[in-house]
Amino acid sequence: MNRIRSLALPLAATLAAGGLTALAAGPAQAADVNVVRNGGFESGLANWSCSNGSGASVSSPVYAGAGALKATPAGSDNARCSQTVTVKPNSTYTLSTQVQGSYVYLGATGTGAQDASTWTPGSGGGWQKLSTTFTTGPNTTQVTVYTHGWYGQPAYTVDEFSVFGPDGGGPTDPGPGLPGAPAGAAVSGQSQNGLTLSWNAVSGAAGYHVYQDGVRVQTVANTSTPVTGLAPGTSYSFQVSAYNAAGEGPKSAPVTGTTTGGGGPNPNPSVPKHALTGYWQNFNNGATVQKISDVSAQYDIIAVSFADATTTPGAITFNLDSAGLGGYTVDRFKADVAAKKAAGKSVILSIGGEKGTISVNDSASATNLANSAWALMQEYGFNGIDIDLENGLNPTYMTQALRALSAKAGPSMVLTMAPQTIDMQSTQGGYFKTALAVKDILTVVNMQYYNSGAMNGCDGKVYSQGSVDFLTALACIQLEGGLDPSQVGIGVPASPSGAGSGYVSPTVVNNALDCLARGTGCGSFKPSKTYPSLRGAMTWSTNWDAKAGSTWSNAVGPKVHGLP
Repeated sequence: MNRIRSLALPLAATLAAGGLTALAAGPAQAADVNVVRNGGFESGLANWSCSNGSGASVSSPVYAGAGALKATPAGSDNARCSQTVTVKPNSTYTLSTQVQGSYVYLGATGTGAQDASTWTPGSGGGWQKLSTTFTTGPNTTQVTVYTHGWYGQPAYTVDEFSVFGPDGGGPTDPGPGLPGAPAGAAVSGQSQNGLTLSWNAVSGAAGYHVYQDGVRVQTVANTSTPVTGLAPGTSYSFQVSAYNAAGEGPKSAPVTGTTTGGGGPNPNPSVPKHALTGYWQNFNNGATVQKISDVSAQYDIIAVSFADATTTPGAITFNLDSAGLGGYTVDRFKADVAAKKAAGKSVILSIGGEKGTISVNDSASATNLANSAWALMQEYGFNGIDIDLENGLNPTYMTQALRALSAKAGPSMVLTMAPQTIDMQSTQGGYFKTALAVKDILTVVNMQYYNSGAMNGCDGKVYSQGSVDFLTALACIQLEGGLDPSQVGIGVPASPSGAGSGYVSPTVVNNALDCLARGTGCGSFKPSKTYPSLRGAMTWSTNWDAKAGSTWSNAVGPKVHGLP
């Protein structure tokens, strides 16, 4: 969130403005071949050329086989490794590879038509697939395909590089067939928050995708995996598919598993099925100065912004800006919080913001955060907390802190998060990992769809902020990445003054909500299914909303509360 936040991700915005595209790759046709040679790097760097000696053949990590390419950017060199392949004119090719690292690029040049490229911000946490397509011109018989990293970033790793399309007559790598469906799927190791899934190996598989209730949640190399972050006493359906360089094979027959426990009180009893969240400013920056009692009744969750850091690592406090808020006293503030709670609303304390300096990087600071947050919840009557750390977080110790706080506060604690768009691009990111790790106690993730550059949607295409497509295609990443639809909300500014960029009209927000929940009102991107239990929407801030005559809450609030 911000007080106002500065523009985020200038790199991504610049790249998108320069024409960077990411296209969803279709399946290769039966007659297609892989025109790349040594795409699995089993023969070292044969057939490949890397700038300034930046590339090396490695045996670990590898995605499949015994070799992979590792290239290291240095100075002004971005570690570009390329190969010229023989192609057929007027033909379409699918270019793909598996990568590890930050800001890894994949592309083709000299196509005789429009060159193609795509990239991933990555996080160094695991293999990710990059894929795009290109079409050759009428006289094109050779195309240069490449991968490279980014200046100042660490080494990146590439494996299973392929260019599938019509045979151009040059040397090619043989293309494998799709693997079959895994058999023998079974569930074991039941616990309150986890299950273990296993299956039989599939011949020719490079790895396996795990689906939970129809949503892909893991990609693994082995034939068993723990599935964590589940709710107690709940049944889940799982399927597994195998994949290799040719693509993903069919899914296994579904198998069901049920966690132990359950039967306790419902979490977050004060939060309705569909909720509107608003951040309340504990400072005066030109927006309407409000008391908690002034906040519109449309808001179901009011996030008090912000907690303050202390000299103790991880610990927080709260200092009401009485002078800046026109003499708002602590006693009146506490009474207003109690009145909102009596009216069925939740009032929580937000931790972070643009200027937030809270850091939780070890067990001691995690304990300090949990203890201090619980003390503030008791003192002021807060229902819970919001995590809005804009300088990254450590998923291991933040998870420890949140679970310790939940153990103190009980199942009625409200827990929300407000990550930036870059934080939710991949399940390997710290924010996404944390959200999945605390899924059983998490109320909602209201990602900030503003102050952002262009970003990848769940279909691999790049979308610019300020449109229905930006909201829906990015929400889809969370919805298909493991969060329950009830844990996903759309965060936007209440007015153009609320953020540096990314404001959209309430009509655009409502169209996005309808698109995700009902399948109507979509732009060019339409999800493959609907998410009727979508939690709702969030805005920065209730104060900027009031400054604009409550236009945002009066339009979006009824839409949220009227979702199916």
